[in-house]
Amino acid sequence: MLFADRADAGRRLAARLEHLRGESVVVLGLPRGGVPVALQVARTLGAPLDVIVVRKLGVPFQPELGMGAVGEDGVRVIDREVVRLARVSAGQLAAVQAREQAQVDARAARYRARRPREPLAGRTAVVIDDGIATGSTALAACQVARAQGAARVVLAVPVAPRGWQARIAGAADELVCVHTPGDFFAIGEFYADFSQTTDEEVIVCLQAAAVAASRPAAAPAGADPPERDGELSGARGEDVEPAAGEVRLAGCLTVPQDAPGIVVFAHGSGSSRRSPRNRHVARVLAEAGLGTLLLDLLTPEEELDRANVFDIGLLARRLTQVTGWLRAQARAAQAAVGYFGASTGAAAALWAAAEPGAGIAAVVSRGGRPDLAGPRLAVVTAPTLLIVGGRDEMVLDLNRRAQAELRCENRLDIVPGATHLFEEPGALDAAAVLARDWFLSHLTHGPKRGDLSRDHTPGPSVPA
Repeated sequence: MLFADRADAGRRLAARLEHLRGESVVVLGLPRGGVPVALQVARTLGAPLDVIVVRKLGVPFQPELGMGAVGEDGVRVIDREVVRLARVSAGQLAAVQAREQAQVDARAARYRARRPREPLAGRTAVVIDDGIATGSTALAACQVARAQGAARVVLAVPVAPRGWQARIAGAADELVCVHTPGDFFAIGEFYADFSQTTDEEVIVCLQAAAVAASRPAAAPAGADPPERDGELSGARGEDVEPAAGEVRLAGCLTVPQDAPGIVVFAHGSGSSRRSPRNRHVARVLAEAGLGTLLLDLLTPEEELDRANVFDIGLLARRLTQVTGWLRAQARAAQAAVGYFGASTGAAAALWAAAEPGAGIAAVVSRGGRPDLAGPRLAVVTAPTLLIVGGRDEMVLDLNRRAQAELRCENRLDIVPGATHLFEEPGALDAAAVLARDWFLSHLTHGPKRGDLSRDHTPGPSVPA
């Protein structure tokens, strides 16, 4: 059996765990590779996703031999028999524990910068990795989950060698595996794509799961109808017609009370202010208290000429004009302004942000073509986030090249498994959370209307 990637493995593993649906379950992925697998299981079970950060305590002169494990909150599991037989002194044990605990704490702090650990007391902990080789890490994770109060522990993996159950030695109450081949050399041989999972990808998986968990259940019969074009979650939107030179453009403006910033959307070719993807992102921003302006940068007549759709200079000029109109509105006068661009709209957003005195607090590009902003990239001062799908290879390469031209604070985030339109389950959620966090971080401190005349010094370029 060959898994396409970790997401594929997770979906197949989830089918073996359907019997847990409805129980008080917490799905725990082992960082890093186990987390994309665990994300699929959490979605299937409708359960929260968390990580279980553990480190094996290796015998000082034989580190592959485990004498225990440590986890978050100082949880420690010690095999006293191994310690005795290996003649490990109290001082040696303490030194190993301190070193490994520091590693646990550092990684956990990164993963939990925005969210606390999911409590396990009295619940079923489903511990998941992308496969088992020696089983030492999985064994440690099960022991730590039990020490953190889990009433029941299930260990589930896509692939493991035959006889793997004996290696766990009763640490889990239930063992689940999709494939147990007779010939087993390494986990990666059973995956078509076994590329390394980064810490950033782990965080994206956790964020995507958190967004899905925060959504209300499907509305019952007789509930209020779905949102109309002029409505977004958290505030009522208003259809507006901002002036851009001699034309009036169509838009939808939503400004929650005391919004610290407003994000103006520049859609890409073939899309509009009614784009379901942009509207989805706008809802996530509105729920976080940010204002949004969904906007058509061309009139219906202008869109008939395909040359206009790819005229980045024209689109950027329209965006600048609309930003001036927005800042003249009383409810938006004190709010910082950010730009969210998709496809060619990302190039327009960066072009407009590079204009002298633009005073744009932040820019986010989703699946964008920032390269089309050309030499303007080097003079952008607004902190810029580039979000690209991991399977959108051509656009990813173009974004990397564009990032090399940026001199402002910037970051490239890759959503694993996503293609250009972020149509895969959870992909758009992940992109929306990344955008939300970037805007919240920068719009609350970005330039306000009264700050537009001050100089903005570009920050350091941050590599992907």
